[in-house]
Amino acid sequence: MVVVRARKFDGLEHRRWSARLVAQEGSLIILDASFAKEVQHDLLGTIPKDTVSLEYYWLDRWYNVFRFSGPAGELRNYYCNVNFPPEFDGHVLSYVDLDVDVLVNSDYSYSVLDEEEFEANAATYGYPEDVRRNVRAALNELKMLIESRSFPFVDRTT
Repeated sequence: MVVVRARKFDGLEHRRWSARLVAQEGSLIILDASFAKEVQHDLLGTIPKDTVSLEYYWLDRWYNVFRFSGPAGELRNYYCNVNFPPEFDGHVLSYVDLDVDVLVNSDYSYSVLDEEEFEANAATYGYPEDVRRNVRAALNELKMLIESRSFPFVDRTT
């Protein structure tokens, strides 16, 4: 099992969960997790118990991608976090969440979320310009991957 730790810029842990290591290929780490109980999410609504989260992390990219699906594998949506590249020691995968997210619907339409939160925290914590530049670049890369339906934004059920 791998423990995933999402932290905020100030270092405080925001979320923690356990996942199974599916693969590690170069800088890509793929984890598999499932929701042990129903979760009410502000943006995603009700996430039913047993929803599967296939999680893609790159040690050299400023984002991660979660593919949420039902127990039978049907795509629910994707959720992308913009963050510092994660650290992984083989047991714990840890990353600093930079607030900006992208929600991708099952029809591949998408919305960029929490840009106001990013700007507020950038001011509060004094994000350096290179962090702001990497966030913009990560958003642009995610949009390109989504629009072209490039990995990992491919429908695995067809």
